[in-house]
Amino acid sequence: MTDTALPFHSTADLRRAFEEGLGRLLDHDGLGPFILVAANATFDAEVYATLEERLRHRFGELERHYREALAEGHPLRDTDDDLMVMLKMIAVGFDRLRKTETRAVGPWEVQYNHLRSFRPPRASGTAVATLRQPFNPDGFHFNKPFLEKECFWRGELEGRPVALLYNKYPFVDLHGLLVPEGPAGHPQFLEEAHHHYIWQLTAALGERLDGVGFGYNALGAHASVNHLHFQLFARAEPLPVAHSRWRHNGGGEPYPARCEAFDSATTAWEYIARLHRRGITYNLIYLPGRLLCLPRKPQGECPIPPWGAGLSWYEMSGGMLTFNHHDFDQLSEAPVTTLLADASLAP
Repeated sequence: MTDTALPFHSTADLRRAFEEGLGRLLDHDGLGPFILVAANATFDAEVYATLEERLRHRFGELERHYREALAEGHPLRDTDDDLMVMLKMIAVGFDRLRKTETRAVGPWEVQYNHLRSFRPPRASGTAVATLRQPFNPDGFHFNKPFLEKECFWRGELEGRPVALLYNKYPFVDLHGLLVPEGPAGHPQFLEEAHHHYIWQLTAALGERLDGVGFGYNALGAHASVNHLHFQLFARAEPLPVAHSRWRHNGGGEPYPARCEAFDSATTAWEYIARLHRRGITYNLIYLPGRLLCLPRKPQGECPIPPWGAGLSWYEMSGGMLTFNHHDFDQLSEAPVTTLLADASLAP
């Protein structure tokens, strides 16, 4: 860890820098930054308390702008995705934007994430023929100039240049997108060198940050961007899959989805390489000194439940996103257990 990695000196430093960066984003013109800040604020009560009045004021300005522009037939230059989200926010009204709620359902974590439910569907739900596809410089990727303002931190971590972007629609605490060597255009296919790098980085960050880890979606496992990235989180509570009750963690209960646990980076890579050779997609959770690998059926073969979205690393880890309050209130343990079992590959 270099001395220049200031936000990563402690959990408090990371949170402080995270919140200050969101505050600076509100100074930017444009719809995308506002939506990102609003989504992060409604997810995190501390961020919301700090930024509520500024968000309310900016929302009012944007609402007036879009009402007038639509009434007068002026062209709207924002992306269709951002416009759709903003129009939904206007329809609901600022004071009725719900804060994210989370509750335990047996061993599982269920989350009601109102603003994330406004996000348009992503390509991560379509079938993927292969685990490796070439990086497309003309497609969406994290090198796009308009994303620079959404970059939370850029520098060197454990010997590699990285960019850490905010997740526009977060679902875990201090949620960021770590892009190693972004300008090189690595596709979302895990190579051995990057596996060892993230293992080493997670261990180093674990000495300073409480509950730190990285989630990873392979292509076919609900990766929505074909540009190498890992999803940073720093949680007060472990993910459900990391609970000591499960057999892969030394407990007595079998996890409903196949989960392979590794305490050696080398052994973990040997297993991942076998999955690559067999064309099996997977989700990963890197924790300090440990990797959890969930080989699974590819997207398109896993039914998406009516109460949730697709199964990314978070869902395969036992966290379920719901997008209306009725489903959040009513979802029980059994459907989650069944969903994970149905998505899994047999041992």
